[in-house]
Order: sequence, then C-alpha cells, then structure tokens
Amino acid sequence: MLGPALLVLLCSFRGLAGPLPHFLQQPEDIVVLLGAEARLPCALGAYRGLVQWTKDGLALGGERDLPGWSRYWISGNAASGQHDLHIKPVELEDEASYECQASQAGLRSRPAQLRVMVPPEAPQILGGPSVSLVAGVPGNLTCRSRGNAQPAPELLWFRDGIRLDGATFHQTTLKDKTTGAVENTLFLTPSSHDDGATLICRARSQVLPTGKDTAVTLILQYPPVVTLSAEPQTVQEGEKATFLCQATAHPPVTGYRWAKGGSPVLGARGPRLEVVADATFLTEPVSCEVSNAVGSANRSTALEVLYGPILPAKPKPVSVDVGKDASFSCAWRGNPLPRITWTRLGSSQVLSSGPTLRLPSVALEDAGDYVCRAEPRRSGLGGGTAQARLTVNAPPVVKALIPAPAFLRGPARLQCVVFASPAPDSVVWSWDEGFLEAGSLGRFLVETFSAPEEEGGQGPGLISVLHISGTQESDFTRGFNCSARNRLGEGRTQVHLGRRASGSFSKQKNLVRIPGSSDGSSSRGPEEEAGGSEERGPIVHPDHGDLILDEKEALEAADPTNGYYKVRGVSVSLSLGEAPGGGLFLPPPSPIGFPGTPTYYDFKPHLDLVPPCRLYRARAGYLTTPHPRAFTSYMKPTSFGPPDLSSGTPPFPYATLSPPSHQRLQTHV
Repeated sequence: MLGPALLVLLCSFRGLAGPLPHFLQQPEDIVVLLGAEARLPCALGAYRGLVQWTKDGLALGGERDLPGWSRYWISGNAASGQHDLHIKPVELEDEASYECQASQAGLRSRPAQLRVMVPPEAPQILGGPSVSLVAGVPGNLTCRSRGNAQPAPELLWFRDGIRLDGATFHQTTLKDKTTGAVENTLFLTPSSHDDGATLICRARSQVLPTGKDTAVTLILQYPPVVTLSAEPQTVQEGEKATFLCQATAHPPVTGYRWAKGGSPVLGARGPRLEVVADATFLTEPVSCEVSNAVGSANRSTALEVLYGPILPAKPKPVSVDVGKDASFSCAWRGNPLPRITWTRLGSSQVLSSGPTLRLPSVALEDAGDYVCRAEPRRSGLGGGTAQARLTVNAPPVVKALIPAPAFLRGPARLQCVVFASPAPDSVVWSWDEGFLEAGSLGRFLVETFSAPEEEGGQGPGLISVLHISGTQESDFTRGFNCSARNRLGEGRTQVHLGRRASGSFSKQKNLVRIPGSSDGSSSRGPEEEAGGSEERGPIVHPDHGDLILDEKEALEAADPTNGYYKVRGVSVSLSLGEAPGGGLFLPPPSPIGFPGTPTYYDFKPHLDLVPPCRLYRARAGYLTTPHPRAFTSYMKPTSFGPPDLSSGTPPFPYATLSPPSHQRLQTHV
C-alpha cells in the first residue's frame, strides 16, 4: 500500500514543479568545407543537468572545453539550456553522425550527419607539360585528379575555350568506400595542324564551380612515309627483279629492313633489293620497313611472276555409299591459273572443268579412277595430271569360281571371290546340314585369303575356299552357298560340285590327265617320246574315256572377275603328314578299310594300278604316281596356301607328287 501512495505523491510533486525537460533545438545535417568551422546547435528546456555530445556513438565528455578534443568545444549559456558543438578547423576525419544527449533526463537528439567537402586541386596530365603525338596515328591524353576532393570532381577538356568531345570518364572507389582518383582520357587522331596546340584539362565541383586548370602542349611528329615499287613488275620465273624503297620522315630515316613473306631477308640493307623471281613471290609479298626516332612504317608488294601449273597436294581418294554424292578437289596452282579438266582414266571425255568434280547419286559403275589435268595458259609452261580413286560402298558382290570336278570320296575344293566396300564382316559357307565361316567342321575346312582390288575400284577382294575331305554322294547333288555381309547388305552365290567317274585313272600309264595342259607334253620317258612322238594330248585307257575333260571348255570357263585376275582354273591341294600347326586333320574312315586299319583312301584295289617308277616331268600334261602310297594316304592340313591368281600364272599350274618322305603334296588345277 505504501508504493502506490508514493507514486501518486511524486506525480503530484512534478505537476506542481513545472514542465518536463525537452529539446528546444536539435542539430541538423551539415556540409562544411575542409578547414572551415562547423557548428551543431542544441538547446534544452526545463533541464539543468549534464549535457554531452556523441560522435558515431562515442561520448565526447561533459566539460564545456571537451578535454582530449583540441578542435572541439561546447558554447552557449548553460543556464538557458544552450549547448552548441563547435569544430574548427574541420578535417576529413570529422565526418560522422553527432547527437546531443541530456543524460539525467534520458533525452537524445536526432542524429546529425556532418559532411566535409574538399575542393579539387589542379589536375595532372600524364606525360605533360608537353606530349609527343604521331600524325595520323590514334592517340590519347589522360587527365587525373589529385588530392581527396569531395565530392569527386568533374574533369573536362578544352581547346581554345571550346569543350572537346571524345573523352572517357573513369572513377575508382577505395576499399573504405570513399572516392579515389578520377581520370578522364581524351582520344584523338592528330593531324599536322595540331602541332604546337594547347589543350586544357579542368577539374571542377560544386565546392569550386570555376574549377582549376592544367595545360598541355602537343608536339607533333610522324614516322616515315614509304613507297615501294618493283622493276619490272611482271617477270617470268627465274628472271631478276629489283625492289626500290623510298621514304620521307621527321625526324630523318635511321634504317631499312627487308622481309619476304614475313621472314627477314638476311644481308639486305639500304633502299634497294635485287631478287631472282619464283612462284613464292605471288603469295609471299616483299616488304620494306623504314624507321626513324619516332617509329617505323612499312609497305609491301607482290611481284607478278608467271609460272606453270603446280599441284601442292594430290587429290584425296573418296569413298561414298551407293546413291550418295561424291566430289573431288584438285587445286592446281599457276600464274596465270591453268585450265583444269576432269576425265575418267582411260577415257578422253571431259566430265567437268575447274578444280572440283562433283558426281551426284553415284552407282557401282561410277567406281574407278578419275584424272584431273592442268594445261598452262599464256605462260606456256609446264602442265600435268593427277589421279584419285572413287570407291562406291555397296552390298558385297560374291562371284563363284568354277570348281574342278571331284572323285567320290576324294578331296574337293570350292572357291568364291568377294568384292565389297566396306569390307565384309564375314564370309560364310553354308549347305544343307551346316555352315562354316572359318576353321574346320567334320569333313569341311574354310580358309580366306586377301585378293587384289578389282579393277574399277569396287573394293578390296577376298577369296574364300571350302575344302571337302572325302566327298560323299550328297556333295554332288546339293548346292554350297557362299555369302558375305557388310553394313549395306548381303551378297551370295551358289556353287555346285561336279563329279568325275570312278574310273578316272589310266590303267596303262597310271596317269591322271590335268585339264588345260596345252603344250602337248606328257610324262613319258625319252624312249617313249621317240617312239610315239605323234601322240599328243591325253593318254586314256579305252575303258576310261570319261577321264578326259573338254579342254576348250575348261580353258574358256566363265571368269567372274572379267579377266582382272586371269583366273582360268581352280587349285586342289593334297597334304601328307603333319600340318604346319602340328595338328592332324583326318578325313572320315576309309569306306574300303577294315576296322582298325589306317584312315586313308586306297585307290589301288579299285583301279588295279601298278605305279611306274618314274618321276613327274616339269612340263608334262599328266601326273604320274611315283609311289604306290602317293594316292593312298591323305591327311587334311590345317592351312592351305592361298590360290595363285596372278596374271602371269599359267592357266593350270602343276606340282609334282612327292615321295612318302615328303610332307606335302599339292596339285593345282
């Protein structure tokens, strides 16, 4: 109960004492020139206690002379409540927020911001008081403010009292977010009339509207003015030409430097240069650089050199898919430019004129070699040709080589030739009960060899060979498919194996006739040659007339390569003993052998052959069996040599049958 009573008594006392303390005048924001005096007013009513000022929240003290603040003091009649803050002279560090506070009454004035203004100093012109400029060359003059002017000054350029345009203003801000130096750059391209001219840079602000000026004088110089000529201007390749370099300059010329195509000409001094002309002078101009104390200038010129056609790079081969467009480029050079024509190799028909040949929607027949020919014009020098090949990508073309007829239960070989661009992913042989791409499978073995590219640019060739060990009846009645595939499609062909009659060995001579031996030679000995020289051609027992093949038909068999490979027969390989890889390829058990007997083909019980003891003669048209086991022991090798398809190979090359001690027996038909 005592507390509320005292509170009511205090309020009654205050009401009887008079009004509460309050501000009669508060400080306002003020802008003061650097070095001048600043006054911040503060007046209080109904207050007789302590009054103090704060600067950015820091109390300056309660005494009137503010000890420790030599340039600060408080003025006015304290009894009447006047407490003005004075600062003299004002410095940049005085910029702050100030408050007047009645501490005992708990009163604070609104904050007053003091800003210090600094008048600009005379600016600085870099490079002044005189600046050297080059006539006709863009230059610039930079004017920079000095001191700590606040606010930042404005920099202006004047000439003869007229303000100049083309200046760029730049201002830097310091880390403390105050304004740093101010720059103004004037860009100009002086002329000869600017020599000795005076330009003024003026720094002004609201503190100093008239501003302060700095002047600069232009000293105009110019580098050499160069003219370059050649005599004569047009020359034949290999002739001499002279270049003359003339120059005027202020200050005078101090040196000459010659270059060709950007590379210095060693040993060249003075205003003259003599050269022997060649084609490079057209693309590598000659330049003359003249120097003086101010700088340098150069001029260049190309010499007109006449020369015959030159081909820097041969045209590149082109490979495109069938139906797409193809183009060749043949960049012959010459002066004057040569006449360029395109033809197909082996043809005189002009397909196109100019450096580029375009072939729209190419077909397979467009594949081949194309020739670009350059013919000189008025120079009359040189000339030449270059070739490029067009390869047309298409599905593989598969062609069968006509196989030689085979004996039942004897070896056989089927061949196909594959031409493809791009190269085939695989070449596969297939028949009724199986297929084989490479390696061996039962009685079958496949080998693939590279072949020369077919004439006409159809693409690289592959020869795939299917070897059959111990033919069966079904091999003569079915077809063997040879197929190849690439990303554009598939090609295939079918090969049928012909059969020879079982009695195809001569009983009299124990000879096998090789189709295609056109030289009429035989395997007879000298005594037989002398006694029967009129007998030429095949020697066949009357009971075995089916051995003889139509020799003309064999020689004129259709050539699927159109004569490019000169393939006129097929090759049959027989191997004895162990294969090169060390493994044995064994044919099926002999149909005439007994259980446990060796696996071989014994022709003797069927043909009742008595092999003569004579060796095979190199040019004979027959194969003589030099030993009874020559035909009675056959083992399939793991690798057969590639067929010989060279153009120089005779239609039906032969190989002698080796004695049992030899490891390989081959007969190429």
